[in-house]
Amino acid sequence: QVQLVESGGGLVQPGGSLRLSCGISGTLSPTNRLGWYRQLPGNKRELTAASDTDGTIDYGDSVKGRFAVSRDNTKKMLYLQMNNLTPEDTGVYICHARVWITLRGWKDYYGRGTQVTVAS
Repeated sequence: QVQLVESGGGLVQPGGSLRLSCGISGTLSPTNRLGWYRQLPGNKRELTAASDTDGTIDYGDSVKGRFAVSRDNTKKMLYLQMNNLTPEDTGVYICHARVWITLRGWKDYYGRGTQVTVAS
């Protein structure tokens, strides 16, 4: 079982920055994917950024060049540095972990999210 707890959200002016953090408890498989999603209407989620253990990093098109995802495997933390924020970045950002469970395959875990509001 993996638990994810986000922090660092808040209100920021356009052009500002925020750093989101995700604390991870439980056991991660040696191969895993950690990332951030933004909650969309209709219970859908949009990929913001993701980091694989093989070094692969993916970003959503709207955040490329502005956001940076990083992980500290020793501290079991995931971060999202958000720069040059715009009102369109407003939303609930959810931490995600995909782990390999022996005999069961990949399993996804999500945190409860942290609200980011970009407004002047």
